[in-house]
Amino acid sequence: MKRPLAYITAAWRGDESEITEQAAKYCRAVYEAGFSPICPTLYLPLILNDAVPQEHKDGTDMGRDLLRRSRVLVVCGSPVTEEMKNDIAVAQRLGITATTLEGILTVKGQGRRRR
Repeated sequence: MKRPLAYITAAWRGDESEITEQAAKYCRAVYEAGFSPICPTLYLPLILNDAVPQEHKDGTDMGRDLLRRSRVLVVCGSPVTEEMKNDIAVAQRLGITATTLEGILTVKGQGRRRR
């Protein structure tokens, strides 16, 4: 089964290890729900220096390109930040479905039998 691409956006707060851990948890949940998670936060810091303006811009552009290729935008956590609002606006403009992680997990659970 081919898994649809799901772009992960969230309010990334904390130190780098906390952000990485949270991003990995979100990606795992999305994967278990049947999607292929895309989360630039997990790998872009390994290759780009956010303190360099051009590299920050390049990272933003790369993220937008990955969002454009996705079938769904998954909004994780709260509060919703300006960056998350921008991701939601881009998804709406491109006709990409935007939902929450809770929404995906709820829908996934609908196919299970209750005991």
